[in-house]
Amino acid sequence: MRTTILFSITLTLALLVNAQSIFAAEAKQADQPNIILVFIDDMGWADFSCFGNKDAQTPNIDQMAAEGIAFEQFYVNSPICSPSRVAISTGQYPQRWKITSYLAHRQMNKDRGMAQWLDPKAPMLARSLKQAGYATGHFGKWHMGGQRDVTEAPPITDYGFDQSLTNFEGMGPKLLPLTLKPGDKEPGRIWGDAVRLGKPVTWMQRSEITSGFVDAAIPFMDKAQKEGKPFYVNLWPDDVHGPFWPPVDKWADGKRGLYLSVLEEMDRQFGKLFNYVTSNEKLKNNTLILICSDNGHEPGAGQAGPLKGSKTNLFEGGIRSSLIAWGPSLMNKKSIGTRNKSSIFSAIDLTPSLLQLTGAQAPRGVKYDGENVLDTLLGKSTASRSQPIFFRRPPDRKAFYEFENLPDLAVRDKQWKLLCNYDGTNPQLYNLNTDVGEARNLAEEKPEIVARLSEQLIAWHKTMPEDNGATYPLKKKKKKKK
Repeated sequence: MRTTILFSITLTLALLVNAQSIFAAEAKQADQPNIILVFIDDMGWADFSCFGNKDAQTPNIDQMAAEGIAFEQFYVNSPICSPSRVAISTGQYPQRWKITSYLAHRQMNKDRGMAQWLDPKAPMLARSLKQAGYATGHFGKWHMGGQRDVTEAPPITDYGFDQSLTNFEGMGPKLLPLTLKPGDKEPGRIWGDAVRLGKPVTWMQRSEITSGFVDAAIPFMDKAQKEGKPFYVNLWPDDVHGPFWPPVDKWADGKRGLYLSVLEEMDRQFGKLFNYVTSNEKLKNNTLILICSDNGHEPGAGQAGPLKGSKTNLFEGGIRSSLIAWGPSLMNKKSIGTRNKSSIFSAIDLTPSLLQLTGAQAPRGVKYDGENVLDTLLGKSTASRSQPIFFRRPPDRKAFYEFENLPDLAVRDKQWKLLCNYDGTNPQLYNLNTDVGEARNLAEEKPEIVARLSEQLIAWHKTMPEDNGATYPLKKKKKKKK
C-alpha cells in the first residue's frame, strides 16, 4: 500500500513537471517574434520615396519607415545577386561558400571558380529557426542553386524551409512570368524551360508576380498562427530587376520610366502584406519586418542619390542598401519614425541578431562573420558593428557598366573606406563622413591608414577560398568570320 502511494505521488510530480515544461515551451513559442525578410532585387539606395525618390512614390514602404526605423549606412555583402543572398541567409561572407557572382550555366560557374549551388550544410538562419519551433517559408527569388543547365541542385526545402515557392532560379514549385506590352494580342513567356526545375508551375503576368508570392505567403502565415507557431518568411520578389514589365495600363517611356512603374507597382502589391500584419493585433505586436535590396541599381533605371557606382561594383552605390526595420512593439518607442544615419552594419549581422531576438541557437561549431547588432536594429542603441566589413568583387566584373579596371577588394572601417587590387595596388581611400560620393581619394595624404586597412583587407582576402577573379575570362571568344 505504501509503495502504491509513493508511486502515485512520484507519477503525479512527474506529470506536473512535464506539464510545466510543456506550458513553458508553449509560452516561449508564443513570445517568439515573427520575422518577415523582404529582399528586393536590384534596387538603388535612393529608390524609395522616403529615401529621396522624387520621380516615383512608394507610400506603403514609406509607411513602414514612418512606423519603424530607416537605416542609411546598411551594407549588403556583395554588389551582385547570388552571393548577397548567401550572406543574408548564413551570417557569413559568401566567399566561404565559393559563391562570388551570380550563379549561371555550369561551365560559366566553373570558369569563374565558383560552386554550382550553395552547400546545404551552410548555417542557414531558416534551419536554426525551424529547430527553434518556427514555421519557415521562402516565397520568391532564390538564385542560390538550380538554374539554367544546373538541374540537380538541392530543393529549397533542404535548406531549412518547410515550404517554398520560387521563380526560374531555384528548385521546387514556382511562378513563371508571362509578358504583355501595349499592342500585344497574346502574352509571351520567359524562361519556359524552367518548368524542368520543379513543379507545380503557375504562369502569371510578370507585372503581378510580387502579389503572387504575397498571396502564397499569407496562407502559410495563417497556418502557422493556427498551429501556435511563430513564423519566419522570406519574401524575395523578382522586382525591380530588369527587363521591366509593368502592367499594360501603367506602361511608360524609356528604361527609367518602365523601372519607376515597376517600382510603384511592387510597392502597391506589398501593401497587401503590410496590411495583413498591421491589421492583426497579435501580429502587429509581435512581428519584425526587414526591407532592403540585394545590391545596387542597374544604371539608367534605379538611382543611388549621392552615392557613386551601381550594381556589380564595390563603390557605395553597389553595396549600400536602404534598410527599413518595422516592429513598433519590439522597438525603443523613442526611435520609432527616426532615421539612423550613423550605425554601420551589414547583412551578415542579421543572422546573429535574429538568433538573439528569437532565442534560437546557432549550429554547433559555427562561427559567424556577422555580429549581434540587435539593439541597434531595434533602436535601443546606435552602435555600429565592431569589426570592419570586407568585400571582394565578382570575378567576372573587373570592368562593367561605366567603369574600367574596377577595384578587386574593399573594406569599410568606421568613417574610412579603402578600395584596392588583390595585391594592394591602386589604393583609393575615402572618408565617408565627409565624402559619401567617393570623389576625393586621400590615399597619398593618409599612407598610414592605407597601410593598416590594406594589410587587414588582404589578410582577410587570403583566408577566403579563391575564385578566378585574377584570370577571368579564361578564354576570349573568337570573333565569328563575316
